[in-house]
Amino acid sequence: MTSADLVLPPTDQQTPTAALLQAPEAQALELAIGDMHLLLEQHGYVIALYPSGIRPEHERRLHSIRSVLESDRIALVKVDLPPLGLAVLVRQLRQLSICDFSPGVVASAARLLSHYIYAGALLNSVARLDRVPVSLKSHATSWVPGSQFAVLAGPESRLVKVGPNVEPPAGPDFGTHLLVAQGNLQSDWVQETLATAWKVQAIHDATVPSDSPRWWGTGKLVEFAAHLPDLSVLYQLVSSVRREKCHWCAMELIGDRCAFCSAPLAASENRALPTGVLHHGAGESPGP
Repeated sequence: MTSADLVLPPTDQQTPTAALLQAPEAQALELAIGDMHLLLEQHGYVIALYPSGIRPEHERRLHSIRSVLESDRIALVKVDLPPLGLAVLVRQLRQLSICDFSPGVVASAARLLSHYIYAGALLNSVARLDRVPVSLKSHATSWVPGSQFAVLAGPESRLVKVGPNVEPPAGPDFGTHLLVAQGNLQSDWVQETLATAWKVQAIHDATVPSDSPRWWGTGKLVEFAAHLPDLSVLYQLVSSVRREKCHWCAMELIGDRCAFCSAPLAASENRALPTGVLHHGAGESPGP
């Protein structure tokens, strides 16, 4: 992981922690290469998740390390999720890493699981928000004192102005827990209105990641992420997708692209997620 505050506490005693891949100004390249070599020696493979908004020099550092080590056991996975949603995804992959999945399946599961994380924020302004499409009307409304906006960045982009008789953005139709990071915006709308509308099974508090104000364009926010909390459900979801072997590096994978070498599968080899995996009724969790 590229930031320590994206490593959420484990949900159980079995979930391992994550290693920190530091920014160039925080660690010399030689030391970073040594740390990565040690991780490979200890664990065999490294799956490095990093946000799409990472600074270019930090991303170049990751590619440089992999190039210097000439290793095909390092997967660099760029994720287009807000900071708190990315932190949730990192923890889910940490949970899956103790299962009987191969490294290739765990790495490529990042793209699959990101579609089941409803990540967003309650903002006092969208004037500087450039990650989600914002209409001219919403920009103008941002300047009205007291305005608040509920913004969903994933799995689809949605934006609504919060107010009386206004429905929250449509949420997941499967059982989730809601992770809430209270920023500098004083509001209970997420914990009360949104959580009720989405019928979440539990609410957990988190600390606002350091990159969230930059990502959302304001520090006056309440960031949230609804997610699948149970390892048994995550396991079944990943297991339900057909596994393939990469024709280039021979790693096992799910989806249409290898997470280790980025080689795509031929169109005829692509497989979609079977229907009905998560739709067992509100509050129900399919067995492993």
